[in-house]
Amino acid sequence: MRIAQAQMNSSLGDFEANAKKILDFVKNAALEKCELVIFPELALFGYLPVDMLEYVYLVKKQIKVFERLKKQIPNDIAVLLGAITEAPKNSGKPFFNSAILLQKDKKPKVFNKQLLPSYDIFDEGRFFSNGSVGQNIFSFKGKKFLVTICEDIWAWGLNNYPSHYSENPILKIKEKNIAAVINLSASPFYSGKLALRYEVAQKLARRLKAPVIYTNMVGGQDEVIFDGASFVTNSQGEVVVSAPRFEESLQVFELSLASDRSKPAKLKHKDKTQDVFSALVLGLRDFVSKTKLQKVHLGLSGGIDSAVVACLAVEALGAENVCGIALPSDFNSAKSLSLAKSLAENLNIKFLQTPIQNIYEASLNELDKSFGKSDFSVMNENLQARIRGLILMAYSNKENSLLLTTGNKSELATGYATLYGDMCGALNPLGDLLKKQVYELANFINTDHEMIPQEIMSRAPSAELRPNQKDQDSLPPYDDLDRAVVNLIEKSQAPKNKVELWLQEKIVRSEFKRWQSPPILKVSAHSFGRGRRMPIAAKY
Repeated sequence: MRIAQAQMNSSLGDFEANAKKILDFVKNAALEKCELVIFPELALFGYLPVDMLEYVYLVKKQIKVFERLKKQIPNDIAVLLGAITEAPKNSGKPFFNSAILLQKDKKPKVFNKQLLPSYDIFDEGRFFSNGSVGQNIFSFKGKKFLVTICEDIWAWGLNNYPSHYSENPILKIKEKNIAAVINLSASPFYSGKLALRYEVAQKLARRLKAPVIYTNMVGGQDEVIFDGASFVTNSQGEVVVSAPRFEESLQVFELSLASDRSKPAKLKHKDKTQDVFSALVLGLRDFVSKTKLQKVHLGLSGGIDSAVVACLAVEALGAENVCGIALPSDFNSAKSLSLAKSLAENLNIKFLQTPIQNIYEASLNELDKSFGKSDFSVMNENLQARIRGLILMAYSNKENSLLLTTGNKSELATGYATLYGDMCGALNPLGDLLKKQVYELANFINTDHEMIPQEIMSRAPSAELRPNQKDQDSLPPYDDLDRAVVNLIEKSQAPKNKVELWLQEKIVRSEFKRWQSPPILKVSAHSFGRGRRMPIAAKY
């Protein structure tokens, strides 16, 4: 049996465009003589829908598009795609997260997701009713297939991924002679996630003595990035077919290839930093395109964070769509400005200079009149940062350009950022990266030639908001800070040393800032943003 995996980038809520893309994939699969083509979870609706599902009319609109789509399926090919269906009124919740089998002139078969995640970024139980994996078996061309949807296969309780469920529905499957287990997924990327998927698939394959066909979504949606990397295993759980990462693809294979006799595929394991780079580029590109914009800009300070964000933006959108704006004051060194300019020249992006000193002095004069004069303090520092934010947002309005902010995870954890200042922006590409990882990305970017000037890499980081300021005047050494962020944020451990005790207090006191942060592209298992819901008014 010839099967295709359609690794698709869906646009959330754009049902017409998704349907057209689905039909294009199906037609291409038909040209490849495929008998079955499999799409990711919620390919027609898009993922994550979250509170869009409060608007019932949107689901009804998707259903109408689906009704048209099923009439356009070509002859001699079956389609298994993810979509939202309506649940019976006595189901408790209004909808099912479904996989639907379509064949020309046949009644669609519907299979519903059983395990509905409610951890990290997920909240499916609010709108979806539970299906039953045990009922998701169908016969096709004389073979039996079991349909699962993403989370349905994740209840094993791995060493690095504990189960969130009291029972595993796979353990209740009694059916024998299953030709393959099909999994429709929208599994988000983070470093190390692909290895976990392989481990889960291996347990599944060995339990049911059947190959696994794992078809994953690709693309960015707000903070979340789907990396694709669809694959097929044999019945021993060894990967025999693998699709590319971070791009759409149509992967065609023979089901017989997934037999025990098949040799495992030679998997190309990319460097973790390269994966993070590819993920951030995809997330940034899709965030801009799916918000119907084209251009981006950022404050270009001559520092490492803004340099890396500029490089990511150019890779994602092209140099012609990126603008770097230098915003010097009297506290900025001439070297910072020259390095920012050199980077812009290397990237071939538009570069503007807007000095802020006159605005700062005029603002300070008015504040002195209203509040009375005072010694130089954090007010003076933040005033400069907020003037920069004002100018960057003005450019956003004038040019219809999306502002990228440049803070990293280590600084966000401490609150070392100015609300309405350097935190201004529509998207934060680096907000889930430790300072160490920012430097690793910079080194990766410079692999073939020096795109980021070496002096940006080697100089001490500084906000340059007061004379001779260095980040380390206010923060612990970044290596120590990074380790503390990993332990407290990513591993949820109790503080156990001086730096971690210091950081814990900073985390609690600065939570209000992160509530107002731009969306952060998620590349770790535990990021700031949608998946971390901490109270503001708390003592712990």
